Amino acid sequence: MALRVGVIGGGQLARMMIAPAVELGLELRVLAEGEGMSAALAATAVGDYRDLETVRAFAADVDVVTFDHEHVPQDVLRALVDDGVVVHPGPDALQFAQDKLVMRARLAALGVPQPDWASVRTTAELQEFLDAHAGAAVVKTPRGGYDGKGVRVVRAAEEAQDWFDALADGDALLVEELVPFVRELAQQVARRPSGQIVAYPVVETVQRDGVCAEVIAPAPAAAERLVEVAEQIGRTIAEGLGVTGMLAVELFETDDERILVNELAMRPHNSGHWSQDGAVTGQFEQHLRAVADLPLGSTAPRAAWSVMVNILGGPAEGTLDERFGAAMTEHPQAKIHTYGKSPRPGRKVGHVNVADDDLDEAVYVARAAAAHFQ
Repeated sequence: MALRVGVIGGGQLARMMIAPAVELGLELRVLAEGEGMSAALAATAVGDYRDLETVRAFAADVDVVTFDHEHVPQDVLRALVDDGVVVHPGPDALQFAQDKLVMRARLAALGVPQPDWASVRTTAELQEFLDAHAGAAVVKTPRGGYDGKGVRVVRAAEEAQDWFDALADGDALLVEELVPFVRELAQQVARRPSGQIVAYPVVETVQRDGVCAEVIAPAPAAAERLVEVAEQIGRTIAEGLGVTGMLAVELFETDDERILVNELAMRPHNSGHWSQDGAVTGQFEQHLRAVADLPLGSTAPRAAWSVMVNILGGPAEGTLDERFGAAMTEHPQAKIHTYGKSPRPGRKVGHVNVADDDLDEAVYVARAAAAHFQ
């Protein structure tokens, strides 16, 4: 009988696990939040991932539970573990992806380089941090933020007053130094429960309006020391937090040559989409291998360069499907992945991968192919 992998969340990350699950001989089952989601092809249940009985019923028919996102509440996760369900990554690891204050404290204990930060509950505490950091800082809501949401650059404490007003008793905001970075990087590693870890090349990510727009793998002009430090950070976090599955570590490279941890994701991640077509083992296959405790695959690149360009928003008129013919005819080298989503401004509706031995050619083709869908 095939090993049954249950994915909580029916988004595009679950969708892109379907093909490698078939190839690995795994049975993929998805708990989707609603009908017609990206991973509808594998959706065996529809329901609220925050409801314990819904999740418990779904987990009863699978051998291991994993995730399309990090939003399943801790009490639900821990109840599953108490029931004897195999959960990867488990709640002890996921808490660090769910709460940025918890993450910062744990990374500090691990000695991982990160921006200066503090927990603040009042405008007075925030102003004190601003005064100590040249009058500018980044304020974040510790839970629930993604793609730039829940993040605000402030230069006066009053600019976060509405967030302070909305805090529940005992809660706090996270404030971080405004890092003078020259570019953003991402380091992915995969870890299986038995402890094997593999690392992907560190990549450069380009953000627009808080959303990842492009990824170049490997990161151009990356010194050997940078590559070593980024990989060591990824391995340290995966082991120190007990992550099982894919881990993405978003990084800042600063103007004074520091590498600092920005965010964590314990699942396949936008920064790793390039690996679907540009690495021997793509991140979606690797995640399934890891959570099933199968031997991990090679992360070696298939070409000198891989470029991923996100399709954001989609066409103002018509559907994505109508654009495939022209894009494929003009750019046969491009690998086009769409998510089964309707167009909407700013929405991630697909991406394009191009692998080539010439970086300029890869960038040109990826951008040109993606432009057909805008």
